[in-house]
Amino acid sequence: MRRIIVRQEEAGQRFDKFLRKYMREAPVSFFYKMLRKKNITLNGQKADGSERIREGDRVEMFLSDETIEKFCGVQDCPGSGSREESLCLEGEAAWKKFGALPVLYEDRHILLVDKPAGILTQKSMPDDLSLNEWLTGYLLASGALGTDRKQARDSLRMFRPSVCNRLDRNTSGIVICGKSLYGSQQMSRILKDRSLHKYYLLYVEGKLREARRVEGWLVKDETTNKVRITREQTEESAKIVTAYRPVREGEHETLVEVDLITGKPHQIRAHLAAEGFPLVGDYKYGDRRANDKRKRQDGITHQLLHAYRVVFPVLDGELSALSGREIRAPLPDIFQKLKGQKR
Repeated sequence: MRRIIVRQEEAGQRFDKFLRKYMREAPVSFFYKMLRKKNITLNGQKADGSERIREGDRVEMFLSDETIEKFCGVQDCPGSGSREESLCLEGEAAWKKFGALPVLYEDRHILLVDKPAGILTQKSMPDDLSLNEWLTGYLLASGALGTDRKQARDSLRMFRPSVCNRLDRNTSGIVICGKSLYGSQQMSRILKDRSLHKYYLLYVEGKLREARRVEGWLVKDETTNKVRITREQTEESAKIVTAYRPVREGEHETLVEVDLITGKPHQIRAHLAAEGFPLVGDYKYGDRRANDKRKRQDGITHQLLHAYRVVFPVLDGELSALSGREIRAPLPDIFQKLKGQKR
């Protein structure tokens, strides 16, 4: 017999889904048969698999170790799995490479980190190290995944903490990370329904003097990893809405705040460029000649785009402390350099 106590990061999912994660090689029919025969129970009671498990729930499997190991996979059983060990090793490598990034907020379910420019939010190639791997490394270092390697591997098998929103590699600022299933689900919900308000600060070339809310249609070219903005809807386009206002006017540039109404790849960069105000340092959508000059004079090598502020909607339950709360990330040093320039 094997007993499992549900951890907080695993809570909130269906019982049958939890079981399928634990024994990945078992056919779905096996679980329902074992549930019907009470060979697998939840809190000592018969279950049908549709129950939502909670932290502290007791799962008991009246099965032989050989059966459990067979369906886990000989090299992929909790406590000894190669997949989870690889996640641990990648996490430790990312933690060593990126170091202790600024954590702006943390509770038992979520974490907000200030991502520097130059770090991927998620892998683009198998060998990449991204913020996802850093998050695992951070939780390993803090002991949040358990007190030993076996506990960490077991935890990662049942739920892998991950980022909830994405920023481009060279965009800095706030990234929301889910530490538990509940946290990830709630953050995904408010990102999807747009009740979480995200604000960006950026520098554009030229003097932008009017606040506007602009709409358009965005088409992505997968072969070039670029997007283009059109005025008319096409079959492959997605509607975008961007609101912006000038904050401070410099000698040749303007500091602008953007309220991202919709969140599509490269939306801010492409939409502002289409409006005639390309981002300072943006080689993909901006003015190469102006960017080359700024690179020589100011050391600017990437777009000056920073996710600096989020405002949470009303939340209840275990995330109620975040209701209406605003969290900010300080401006990077390169922003502060241009901030000091006068007209």
